[in-house]
Amino acid sequence: MTTLATGQIRTDHMHVLTLAHRYKHDSSPRTKQGIVRNVCAALEIHAALEEEIFYPALEAAGIDTKTAVDTEHGDIHRLVDRLKTMSPSDADYDETFMSLIRQVMHHVADEETILLTEAERRMGDRLGEIGRAMTRRRMELVKSRAGELASSFAQASANKSMLLTGGAVLAGAFLVSRALSRNGDAQRYQA
Repeated sequence: MTTLATGQIRTDHMHVLTLAHRYKHDSSPRTKQGIVRNVCAALEIHAALEEEIFYPALEAAGIDTKTAVDTEHGDIHRLVDRLKTMSPSDADYDETFMSLIRQVMHHVADEETILLTEAERRMGDRLGEIGRAMTRRRMELVKSRAGELASSFAQASANKSMLLTGGAVLAGAFLVSRALSRNGDAQRYQA
């Protein structure tokens, strides 16, 4: 994972859109629900990182984020909340998920063509510092939802290779978390 804030955001976007491409109307209800749960969790973590760390840093640099936060994130939050109360057997489950993905695609297009390029142009090296803060917060968020993430990933996975990949991802997250923890300890001892 990149340490630059903008690279992390692009990686999150790619992760969600890759999951969305795996969603098929004729998939089993279990697979659909796993993909939806995984997408919703990924979007909630992504939005928290943007709203808590990235967007405030952009605002401090004089970059307007109001449209992205107020409109796009609000619409995405509402669709995520709705999907979390639904079942794959609900008549409008597929359409609600597709509405979410359309909204995400619109948000990604706006963010990647406007906000991220502006951040890279105006913030430069500061994006590494912001990215490190985002990585620390991401590890906290992932750790608090590890069971949910593992469960939804397993539910969405159709074969053993996907389970192995998921295990590798979780192991990697654990190792990064430990490394960040040790790095924080080392910095405290140096102070």
